Amino acid sequence: MNIFLIVLIIAAIVLFIVGGLVEAVQFLIWVAVGLVALTVIMWAIRAITGQKQP
Repeated sequence: MNIFLIVLIIAAIVLFIVGGLVEAVQFLIWVAVGLVALTVIMWAIRAITGQKQP
């Protein structure tokens, strides 16, 4: 689960950079925001429930 969250964060950062550099593909910024929100929600649920999955 941790690897999945790290991959989502890296993907969001890459999309932020690409979205900022290429104005024609501005929707990538919103995709990155969505990925960050999804990652935070997943982390919060995992932290609240206390589940540790390998």
